[in-house]
Amino acid sequence: MTDTDRSTDAAEPPADPSGEPSADPSAGSSADPSGDRPTVLVPVRVLEGEPLPGGVAELLANAHVVLLGYHVIPEQTATDQAREQFGDGAMTKLEEFAAALEATGATVDTRLVFTHEKQATIDRVIYEEDCLAVLVPNATDGPESVLVAIRGTVGLDRTARLVAGLFAGTDVGVTLYHILGEDESGADAETLLDGATAALVDRGMDPDAVETLVERPEKALDAIARHGESHDAVVMGETDPSVTTFVFGMPSEQVAERFLGPVLVVQRERPAAAEDGDGSEGGDGSEGSDGSERTDEAADDRRP
Repeated sequence: MTDTDRSTDAAEPPADPSGEPSADPSAGSSADPSGDRPTVLVPVRVLEGEPLPGGVAELLANAHVVLLGYHVIPEQTATDQAREQFGDGAMTKLEEFAAALEATGATVDTRLVFTHEKQATIDRVIYEEDCLAVLVPNATDGPESVLVAIRGTVGLDRTARLVAGLFAGTDVGVTLYHILGEDESGADAETLLDGATAALVDRGMDPDAVETLVERPEKALDAIARHGESHDAVVMGETDPSVTTFVFGMPSEQVAERFLGPVLVVQRERPAAAEDGDGSEGGDGSEGSDGSERTDEAADDRRP
């Protein structure tokens, strides 16, 4: 199957000189609706009666949110048929969520997708919208402190962009947490976290709002979840080669389930190879962002 990405906007965007349709000016960060805001994908199962978890709107008040309402349909059901039957009700619910996010200060784009392949669709939207992070949306009382797991220097700049973008200029405190590697010394960890702190301060964080914690636990995920219980949210880096396996399987979901709060998963920087073969044909290509054949046949509505 190939991915079919259909918009219900009133007019098609003009084509560029290459003959390909230009990016929809109302969709995603390609039109820079976010400014300096970090772009965060928030997937919701829009037809299953799930509310927007409490505290999520406050957590993302300084974000540009790509609110992805999705519904997985049976293989034998056509995506157009599902959209025709359920689209209006689903979009109404999605717009209610968007209004709640906007009321706290977030900017929001909405996308509604009926798909046969949830994981492939979410993966595709992450790349199409150039999302810096994905939220595993659990409830929180509102952000007062956030645990940020720092593994190493890889991806540190993206983590700093997300954390400072969300929390600089607020009263939210940040704890940078590093788990020592087998051959890593305390001095090595101190150097790493000093660099992470400097990156946050350079982006506007108050140095007094940043704390550090280093330890060598037996089980990393258990330790992150345990420390997460003292915080309102956890920020983790993407470590699994499969974006969606990480976000909706292990280990971030394990952490979210254990401490019952939201987890922001910082995405790896998109490889150049992915940019060259990610379905630049307006969502109608036969290849996914990793060069593999797309398997999500989806009816996709985008609205600003």
